[in-house]
Amino acid sequence: MTPRTRAFLIGLILAAAAHWMYPAAAYAPGAGQPSPAKAPKAAAQRDAQFAPAIARAKEVAQEISARGIPGMAVAVAVNGEIVWAGGFGYADLESRVPASASTRWRIGSISKPLTAAALAVLIEEGKLNLDAPVQQYVPWFPVKGKPISTRMLAGHLAGIRHYKGQEFLNSAACSTVAEGLAIFQDDPLVHAPGTKFGYSSYGWNLISAVLEGASKEEFLKLIEQRVFQPLKMSSTTADRNGRIIENRAQFYSRPQDASAAVTFTNGPYVDNSCKWAGGGFLSTVEDLARFGSAHIRDGFLQPKTRELLFTTQHTAEGVPTGYGIGWQVGKDAAGRVTLSHGGGSVGGTSQLILWPDSRVVVAVLTNLTSAPYRVTDVHKIAEPFLK
Repeated sequence: MTPRTRAFLIGLILAAAAHWMYPAAAYAPGAGQPSPAKAPKAAAQRDAQFAPAIARAKEVAQEISARGIPGMAVAVAVNGEIVWAGGFGYADLESRVPASASTRWRIGSISKPLTAAALAVLIEEGKLNLDAPVQQYVPWFPVKGKPISTRMLAGHLAGIRHYKGQEFLNSAACSTVAEGLAIFQDDPLVHAPGTKFGYSSYGWNLISAVLEGASKEEFLKLIEQRVFQPLKMSSTTADRNGRIIENRAQFYSRPQDASAAVTFTNGPYVDNSCKWAGGGFLSTVEDLARFGSAHIRDGFLQPKTRELLFTTQHTAEGVPTGYGIGWQVGKDAAGRVTLSHGGGSVGGTSQLILWPDSRVVVAVLTNLTSAPYRVTDVHKIAEPFLK
């Protein structure tokens, strides 16, 4: 037997063994299983302590997926460790690619907590004053009468407008953060700074310009080096249309006509490069679970910085907004404190929720615009893990 023949036969044996260990049926869409490559690690995590909770969480996730969502992934972390992550349905309907824990989805406004983490790092480094006028870092941004601070922007109190018309479906590309500001910078404020809570993704465009001015670095480079790399978020990246991005999901919408025979359509073409900071990133549920876990334990940010992010802001009249710096602050039905953010994008609905007292984090990502699930559904996934 020649060496080449011997190598060929060994390859066949190994391939057959791999098929036996990870049969395709075990990872069928809807099974809530991770990709085969991650099965050994995931199996080690599913110890006796979490097995009943994982089983119940899978049941809830399967019910949500069955409501008519092309693809969905869920991850649960406890005490900083991912104890379960899996996919349901399809990341790509046409090619029949199953959704998995490795699928990269549009996370929409969960991009805001990511940006808030970069903001927090610069605060700790003494490079950014939250209460200074934004013109200290972005001198060319038009003055709007009363000063606007980064704190106001991060708490949706600045009066910067949100999307209007068809801007949510923007398909034009921006090559710089400055180009993204041009969309709204000359428009009047919708209310006086500090007087009202008014949700604004464009306010986070301005925050990304502040971060560039404070750090003297490009925004995407800054967040990659100061947030993604330290937290080992290797699958989180800007949603660049022109690049090949491994494991990126396809994005879907549903016809507005409920009687239509077609269940899903491809989502309209959009370009998210004009709003990286507020809604332009792709990520996986595992990366988001790691990100959330880093915010409820020591190591990444100082305790006083985490408190800053998670303390609700107030209007000038003292009315609490329920929103800190890039995070919603609330409670679940049982009265437990929750720190969260949702996201809605073209072809994506997302949710990230932290229970700091129980050190539980749940991330849910889908590839459908306005997917049919609520925050309370995510609470049900978390419930078996909560103390």
